[in-house]
Amino acid sequence: MLKRVYTKLLTDPCVMIISISIWIYPKYETYTFRKIIILFGFAYFYTLFFLYPQTWTTYILICLIPALSILFFDLKLFYFSFIINGLLMVITFSYVIFIDKGELYTYLHHDIVGNIINIIAVQALLFFIFHLSFKRVKKQQLYYEQLQQSERLKMVGQLTAAVAHEIRNPVTVVRGFLQLFKEDTSFDDPMKGKFNLMIDELNTVEQIISQFLTLSKPNGDQRLEKVDVKEVLQSVTGLLHSYAMLSDNQIDIKVEEDCFISINKIEFKQLLINIIKNALEASDVGKSVSVTANRNNHFIEITIMDEGSGMSEVEIKSLGTPFYSLKSNGTGLGLMICFNIVEKYDGEIFYNSSKGKGTTVTIRFLATNDQ
Repeated sequence: MLKRVYTKLLTDPCVMIISISIWIYPKYETYTFRKIIILFGFAYFYTLFFLYPQTWTTYILICLIPALSILFFDLKLFYFSFIINGLLMVITFSYVIFIDKGELYTYLHHDIVGNIINIIAVQALLFFIFHLSFKRVKKQQLYYEQLQQSERLKMVGQLTAAVAHEIRNPVTVVRGFLQLFKEDTSFDDPMKGKFNLMIDELNTVEQIISQFLTLSKPNGDQRLEKVDVKEVLQSVTGLLHSYAMLSDNQIDIKVEEDCFISINKIEFKQLLINIIKNALEASDVGKSVSVTANRNNHFIEITIMDEGSGMSEVEIKSLGTPFYSLKSNGTGLGLMICFNIVEKYDGEIFYNSSKGKGTTVTIRFLATNDQ
């Protein structure tokens, strides 16, 4: 009777905590909750093992405890439970061999070497099962992400094809009238200079529309040219200097010499303008945006770092999604274009950010001399 009460006092709290953790886990899928479930699983099954020494099924249960972490497909958690269970097994068998000496755990002591071999084999089997399952899940996640990206490109491509004609018509009309006014002798030179400026801006709009249409044809004509990264970065930061001054921000640029890549210069410039402009808009007033470019083995790496409020992992994963933006008046299409340009020229783009610590964007392209 006393043993039953003692057992309930030890095991019931473990069962209750495990049940509550599993119940609230879908709402708060954190590493802490997963670890709590695993730790109390250890406490529960090892308590049963020592309270019921004649019950051999408890021995099987403690051998399979790391299997709990397979449910979460968490590599870090699996290694944690694997190591903890290994240490507890060493302690348990030391107790059985040197202290118990077969008095209670007769089924273990009868063939101690065989049982040790069995438990090592079970742990090895769990290890291989987890890693095979983990790799398969990772491949499925990668396939799902690629499928999502493909759907995004398809949706934006359809959107751009539908609106490009409507945008280009009024731009063409306005540019035509401005060109007529520029030739009109009744306007003085300062006014004609303003007309030239407006025409140049309309030409920029036309170029952006053309680049925007590449989303519907991501594998279209790629007019590659050897681009000096330093020259383009200096040009882009010069253009954005006055924009940065509006919020008392600065752009600090540091670029190594001989950084060349093969890319369409207009698209590369558009990529950098979007990323640096986003960094300026995310930065607090008076803060600086750091822009660096250097050669890393066979690659040219461009890093844009701001001192803004940062982003969570969930927000980072959503970047590049059409109409997803952290800006109140944003559409998310700018970053969508950036991601498409990087992918188009076999580059890579990485976001590293956390709340309250700013964001670092790394863009990587193969160096021209290595192509």
